[in-house]
Amino acid sequence: MKKMYTIAQVADLFSVSKQTVRNWDASGKLKPATRHPINSYRLYNEKDLLTLDKEGVLTGRDLPVRDPPLKKYTVVELFAGAGGLALGLEKAGLSCLALSEIDKHACETLRKNRPNWNILEGDVKKIDFSVYKSQTHIVTGGFPCQAFSYAGKKLGFEDARGTLFYEFARVVKEIQPLICVGENVRGLINHEGGKTLAGMLSILDEIGYQVLPPRILKTIFHRVPQKRERLLIIGIRKDVSIPYEFPKPHREHYTLKDALKAGKLFDTDVPTSTGMAYAKSKKEILDHVPPGGYWRDLPLGLQKTYMKKSFHLGGGKTGIARRMSWEEPCLTLTCSPAQKQTERCHPEETRPFTVREYARIQTFPDTWQFAGPITSQYRQIGNAVPVNFAEEIGYTLIKALNIYFASKAYLSIEDYLANSLTIEPKKAALSV
Repeated sequence: MKKMYTIAQVADLFSVSKQTVRNWDASGKLKPATRHPINSYRLYNEKDLLTLDKEGVLTGRDLPVRDPPLKKYTVVELFAGAGGLALGLEKAGLSCLALSEIDKHACETLRKNRPNWNILEGDVKKIDFSVYKSQTHIVTGGFPCQAFSYAGKKLGFEDARGTLFYEFARVVKEIQPLICVGENVRGLINHEGGKTLAGMLSILDEIGYQVLPPRILKTIFHRVPQKRERLLIIGIRKDVSIPYEFPKPHREHYTLKDALKAGKLFDTDVPTSTGMAYAKSKKEILDHVPPGGYWRDLPLGLQKTYMKKSFHLGGGKTGIARRMSWEEPCLTLTCSPAQKQTERCHPEETRPFTVREYARIQTFPDTWQFAGPITSQYRQIGNAVPVNFAEEIGYTLIKALNIYFASKAYLSIEDYLANSLTIEPKKAALSV
C-alpha cells in the first residue's frame, strides 16, 4: 500500500510551514492524491513528493561518512546554558576552548559535568575574548532574539550595541574564527518583519563573514524525539574557502517511547527523578484527556470551563491541555512544564515530565547532572540545544574544516572525499 501524508506531515518532512504546503497545492506544484475518508483532509502520495525531496528524506539516502577531525578543532561558545550544544559538539569530536555563561546555576551544571572545561562565568559584555584569537576555529552562540534600533536602511555593527547579538558579533570580530555559528528560534525569521535577521546578517557581512542562507532545521530529523525547530546561521570568514553543508536528515525518526524507554536511543528506562506536579484543578481536567489528545477531547462543558474566553476565539490552540502519546515525538519542551497553554502531560500518568524525562527528550545522557533548584533545572533543560542535534551540527563542521585543511596541506579535495581519512596529509603542520 502506498504511503500517504497529511499537510502537517509534509510540512514536517520538508521543514516548511503548513501554509507553504497549501501554496504548493494551490499552484499545482504538489497535488493531493486523495482525501481522508472521514475528515476530507488532503492526503499526498509518497511518490508525488519525490520531486520535492532534495535532501533524501523519503529515499533514505545514505548519510555522509562521519570523519574524525584531521586536527584539533577548537570552539568558543557564548550563552552556553546547561551545555547541550557544547556536549554535542564534543561528542562529534570538537574541543571546547571556552564557554561563556551568566547564569550561576548553569555554570554550576557545566562545572559539575565537565571540570576540565574553561567556564567564563559572568556578563559576556565584560569579558575580553581577544586572547582566543588565532587559537579558535569556531565561535558558536544561541543569542536571544532582541529588537534593534534602526538608524537607517542597513543596520551597522554599532547600531546593534546593547543587544546580546552585538556581543556575539563583537566576539566573532575579536577572535576571527574560520566559522561562526548562530542558533535561534524559528521566530527570528519574522521578528520585526524580518528586519532583525536582515540586520544580523548585514553585521556579520560587515565584520568579514559570508553568511549562508539561514536554514530552519527540525530536530526530529536529527535523532531527537521532539518536534523542536531551530534556526541555524552559518558564517564563513571571507578570506577562506570552506564548503559547508547543513546537516542531512536521518532516515529513522524517534518517538517519546524511544526517549523514555530502553531501546533505540537509550539502553535503560529513564531513571526516577524529581518533578513538578499539576494543581488539583488542572489534574482533574487532564485526567479526561486521552494520549495524543488536547482540550478539544474534553466533554463540552469542561472545554468551556477550562478555556474560558479562549473557547470562543479562533485557532486550534493544540498545545493546551495536551497529553503526549508514546507513539509520536514530544512537542517542543518549554522552560516550565506545568504552565497553562503549553502542557506536555505524561502519556499514562497525569503529571508533567520529570527532570530526567525532560533531559531524555533533549537527548542528554543520564549521567549529565543539573544544578540549582528544580525550577532552574527545568529552565536549563528547556532552553538547551538537544545534544544529538548539536552532534549532527558538529559532524558537518568537522567535515567542512577537514576539507579546508586537507586543501591547505596540498591534498586533492577529490582524493580526500574519495578516501576519507585513509590518506596522509603531505604537510605535517596544519595551522589555524
